[in-house]
Amino acid sequence: MPIPEKRNIAIFLAAYPATWGLLWLASHGSIAWALVAAWAFAFVNHTPFSLMHEAVHGVFSPNQARNNFFGTLSAPAFPTSFTLQKIAHIGHHRRNRTDEELYDYYLPEQSRFLRNFQLYSGNLMGFYWFCIPLSNLIYLVTPWLYTSRAFIEGPARHLGFEPYIREIAQHSILKIWLECFLALSYQVAIWWALDLTWQGWLLCYWAFALHWSALQYVDHAWSRRDVVNGAWDLKVLPITRGLALNYHYHLAHHRHPQAPWTELPRLVDPTERRPTFWRVYFRLWGGTRPAPPMGGPSTLGT
Repeated sequence: MPIPEKRNIAIFLAAYPATWGLLWLASHGSIAWALVAAWAFAFVNHTPFSLMHEAVHGVFSPNQARNNFFGTLSAPAFPTSFTLQKIAHIGHHRRNRTDEELYDYYLPEQSRFLRNFQLYSGNLMGFYWFCIPLSNLIYLVTPWLYTSRAFIEGPARHLGFEPYIREIAQHSILKIWLECFLALSYQVAIWWALDLTWQGWLLCYWAFALHWSALQYVDHAWSRRDVVNGAWDLKVLPITRGLALNYHYHLAHHRHPQAPWTELPRLVDPTERRPTFWRVYFRLWGGTRPAPPMGGPSTLGT
């Protein structure tokens, strides 16, 4: 499939200045303008994330060096490490809808209260996003922690991140550390250059966190328990889907992970059910349910 490298680079060059403008407006405008800026930032900042997602799958550029270069440069807008994101996302494609990666269900041996807390705070209140920059900061200060058996089998296991942390431990500490440092340096640089306020920055990134954290599971919640087919091609406004580079066509993406974003619309199966974002989102507020067996059908309901 043709990779739209030139278009991706043009989008990259436009997306970053757009995020800078919105962060500046949230820091220096009136309360009304700050709220508008934060709302827009929630969607616009998804564009560099989606470009990073393209690079994770090697479809930002057909040239591997340029692909990884732009993936690394797209990551600080999140902010995160490109390598950490790649480890997490490729692992997600292997573990999707398995017992290791369920947020809408709870297993017999799990506490429903704890699972609901993780769902509400993480996916619906935005703290899933906050965990990622926090984990980058922890990596900067104590990278050895991610190779510690006590950490992997202790906190990481109880929080549901054990498989992810085990895979991180197998990669170059220096490379990940440098990418985490790049992400932190970028955030410090724009804070200084744009004279940002902590209120404006936090307002924008929390709005982004609410949108991004919810979307990460709205596009899977209540779908069939199938590693490949356990996702949705969501119905959203064209501008929302455009800013996310067709990220909402998530079932098509899981079936064709090497397809560039420009190819996903034609890969959507018109015979498949396509719920709206809001339908799945509001169902999540009903809390977790007992997990059906692997291979079980969708439980979204009519």
